[in-house]
Amino acid sequence: MAPDTSPPASTAPATPARTLLPLILPALVVGVVASLLFLGVSGAAEALQHVLWGNLPDALGVGRYSVLWTMVILTGTGVLAGLVVWKVPGHAGPDPATTGLDAPVLPPVVLPGLLLATALTLAGGPSLGPENPIIAVNVGLAYWLGRRLLPRMPGGMWTVLAEAATIGALFGTPVAAALVMSEALAGQPLKGRLWDHVFAPLVAAAAGAITTSLVAHPTFDLHLPPLGRAGWVDVLAALVIAPLAALLGMCAVRAFPYVHGAFSRLRHPMLILPAGGIVMGLLGALGGQLTLFKGLDQVAELARDPDGWTAGQFAGMTLVKLAALLVAASSGFRGGRIFPSVFIGAAFGLAAHALVPAVQPALGVAAGVLGMLLAITRQGWVSLFTAAVLVASPTVLALLCIASLPAWLLVTGRPQMQLTKEGAAVR
Repeated sequence: MAPDTSPPASTAPATPARTLLPLILPALVVGVVASLLFLGVSGAAEALQHVLWGNLPDALGVGRYSVLWTMVILTGTGVLAGLVVWKVPGHAGPDPATTGLDAPVLPPVVLPGLLLATALTLAGGPSLGPENPIIAVNVGLAYWLGRRLLPRMPGGMWTVLAEAATIGALFGTPVAAALVMSEALAGQPLKGRLWDHVFAPLVAAAAGAITTSLVAHPTFDLHLPPLGRAGWVDVLAALVIAPLAALLGMCAVRAFPYVHGAFSRLRHPMLILPAGGIVMGLLGALGGQLTLFKGLDQVAELARDPDGWTAGQFAGMTLVKLAALLVAASSGFRGGRIFPSVFIGAAFGLAAHALVPAVQPALGVAAGVLGMLLAITRQGWVSLFTAAVLVASPTVLALLCIASLPAWLLVTGRPQMQLTKEGAAVR
């Protein structure tokens, strides 16, 4: 075999500006549209949530988050989602247990059902976020419309633009998309420089992030008590909490194929999804309203009073939410696993603070989120970034970089919370 004489990416010739310039306008359009679709689905889901959990129980004279109403709404959500998966053309896409952030290109007929199933999940209370299905819908729209409007542009470029745009819109910053792309490109043979490959996706991510910021003004900062100068206690706390959170997350990952297999034995979506809704209703009744929904608003509520619950209560919410995520992801509800994992990690970190007051709340939350996301997603940069933005502190970022090392040793090479089509765990 002849030796590879191609220059490494660092010394390869850069792509001319005239090649990159035509990509700017399509990237901007994809970014804006991806953000508006995300905001539209989120807004519709919030309106439906207000009806299901506010107007209806008030009109019926039932407690909004009573055991009875929680069971009714979660079971009803399972029934409605089951009807969508069963009857709507396209069946709301592939089994969500098999999907991640790298979405496949779905046929256009699938996308309306997937959007409807996602809105039902977000409104009804299952512990899943919008990220996976929203990325899939934006990828499908960008690919099928882009190929018709600009057929000369490579189809793969539309996929990359849509993924980057949606991640930028979800997190409100293009930095998250840049980190995801850098992980995706790692190990791939690249012709040219890295920044030439990420130029157009970053334009799309920036457009998506700016659109979201202008319309919705999102923030991930939990406004926890600021972390002062780090001491040896903080270093030790980070090195303990992140790996322990990762180990807890790995327990759920280990159980994932078995729980998914148990629901799959029911075979029909009108049995699988309502059964999942019943189990989540029981978990919601056990854990309370903070353990419902995707988790971001609930994390903010925890952060407003980090000393408002005991270590046992925080631990209980951690376990209930982790079980709810496991059931929701296994029983066919359409949604992503990142946002509920943030709640689980944050509650775990606050339990550590309540148990050992020397653990500062900000550090406990950030380290817990880091370890949990590493276990669930195996996305190192995204886990580090998400944990860091919850607590705006350079000191926390340095501690998280240190804590990520032992946590990564625990999770690397092991399965993540995603299955192949055959039901085996993805490594």
